[in-house]
Amino acid sequence: MSQFGDIGVTEAQLDLLTAAERFCREQSPMSSVRALIETDLGYDADVWAEIGALGWLAIAVPEDFGGVGLSMTEVVPVMEQMGRYMLHSPFFATTLAAQAIVMGGTQAQKETHLAAIAGGAAATVALSEAGGNWDLTAISSTALMTDSGYRLSGEKTFVQDLEAARTIIISAKVDGAVQLFCLDADTIPAKAIRRERIIDDIKRSYALTLDGLVVPDTALMDGGKVTQTLEHIHLVANLLGAAEMTGAAQATIDYTVDYLKTRKQFGKLIGSFQALKHPTVDAYIDYEKSRSLLYAAAFSFGDQWPQNDKRSEIATRMAKAQSDKALSYAADRSIQFHGGFGFTYDCDAQLYRRRAIFNASQYGDAHYHKKKLAQLIL
Repeated sequence: MSQFGDIGVTEAQLDLLTAAERFCREQSPMSSVRALIETDLGYDADVWAEIGALGWLAIAVPEDFGGVGLSMTEVVPVMEQMGRYMLHSPFFATTLAAQAIVMGGTQAQKETHLAAIAGGAAATVALSEAGGNWDLTAISSTALMTDSGYRLSGEKTFVQDLEAARTIIISAKVDGAVQLFCLDADTIPAKAIRRERIIDDIKRSYALTLDGLVVPDTALMDGGKVTQTLEHIHLVANLLGAAEMTGAAQATIDYTVDYLKTRKQFGKLIGSFQALKHPTVDAYIDYEKSRSLLYAAAFSFGDQWPQNDKRSEIATRMAKAQSDKALSYAADRSIQFHGGFGFTYDCDAQLYRRRAIFNASQYGDAHYHKKKLAQLIL
């Protein structure tokens, strides 16, 4: 059997791609993106409600729990278009939480929380901690069993869209073993939440202090599926991150080419100069590689189990590494090609470069995934 996954697209993917492109283009012009940067939540509540009504949060939720019953394969084109038009919402965070519950939730948690998410409720995951270790099992937060439930301690970082979430998945060690907890976000006191200042102004990220937080026994997720669940979340996060960056790379190239076709220097359009044409072609080639690897990863994503089948993991890590490279290069060249204006906040190129830097910091950058690939392939 080949180590590598197949490439292809499903009919549902194509339908969702068309619908998502139109929706994101109409709902997220750059003027709206920049206006939302100045708001607390960072997203348009009406647009988020429409996303829920469209059923996009239910795509990869099983039908038994109110979902559509498709897979992450069909979520990818939606995330790609959100990245292309910089449409921020809790979609990424909610999808991670939903997949955590699908993989490692108890029957009661699935019935309660998946139904809410499929209906449009936001959710998130609190798995990362200070130190930036991308191994989700490398944590120091703890949970101590008491008469009133589990008493948590520690601090989580990079909890995306926590202020919007109604459900949150938290990791902590119980007697030295990592466990996951699924709880209502409204049980968390406001003083435990602190907004983080991150390089991507469009996204929203929070630190969460767990000290003193007591959660009921029913919040504990399936202890026998923790490893499998964390591995699944890690791959889902990287698949969606690759989709978001691939879409952003396309937008960056379009934005740059438009400028090269209108800006004149020495009486000629600057796009006619080879010094600018060749790097632009290089950026486009990187983008095409990124999109091919993304859709190969999406097509084979369901092959990640059983655990001895590594095709999906290989494809996902390749997609994340290439998308990181493609967006970073395209955005960097765009800033340079815009000259002095490219270094200002008014130039959209910096938004794409910030997106590349932040996404690389979450769940592994290109270098990290290439090291993992070497272990898987060689």
